[in-house]
Amino acid sequence: MLRSPLMNVMVAAVLKAGKGLKRDFGELENLQVSTKGPGDFVSIADKKAERTLHQELERARPGYGFVMEEGGVIEGADKTHRWHIDPLDGTTNFLHGVPFFAVSVALEREGMLVAGVIYNPATEDLFVAERGKGAFHNERRIRVSGRRLMEDSLIGMGVMRVGRGQHPANLADLGAVMGHVAGVRNFGAVALELAYVASGRLDGLANRWLSSWDLAAGIVLVREAGGFVSDIRGGDTMLDTGDIVAGNEAIHKGLLGLIAKA
Repeated sequence: MLRSPLMNVMVAAVLKAGKGLKRDFGELENLQVSTKGPGDFVSIADKKAERTLHQELERARPGYGFVMEEGGVIEGADKTHRWHIDPLDGTTNFLHGVPFFAVSVALEREGMLVAGVIYNPATEDLFVAERGKGAFHNERRIRVSGRRLMEDSLIGMGVMRVGRGQHPANLADLGAVMGHVAGVRNFGAVALELAYVASGRLDGLANRWLSSWDLAAGIVLVREAGGFVSDIRGGDTMLDTGDIVAGNEAIHKGLLGLIAKA
């Protein structure tokens, strides 16, 4: 796989941030952890990874804007480009010693997502995609699942904690889908779950109440792997609404139909 200069920049930044996360993951008992809210932890490792990504990407592409989980929106001199960054998707997994978390970076150009990188430092799984150039997992080309029947499919979905306002709606979504598929999984890191859809490990995904940094890189991956991605109404407002449905053509269509009945 011959990477473009843009992809080389993105991969180098993600691997550097991931190196620090992997080191911290091995020393969990020494991490300082603060609490942003119920079930929403942020660690020193998280902030450090974001700082690394910001510094590396700013140096390589000065003037680009940023949309970051911890640092918020930073307007750049170049109004046509901005990065969507999640330095540690799956923070709760990370803090519990569960090796399912990821660094996620995507580039938006003139309102269109054009490149995405998702990396799990614990397993060294690297997923990359650039618009028009395909999707890859550790240098191997990947494609979405070929399953066509909902009853054979394994679907990724979110599970909201009790007490959050969206919990009843989340239960309705789960109830609408669970009886029609082979199984539902929530791994706790939606960026990585989207990478799993792109590589056929999950047949589809339906989730809501997310942020652009959770979704942006995974959207590029799924599309470049031959999949379909939309919001829950079949539109293209995922980054604004925070809801997403993904899969091959058949599974994507089936999930949209089920969620509409929730």
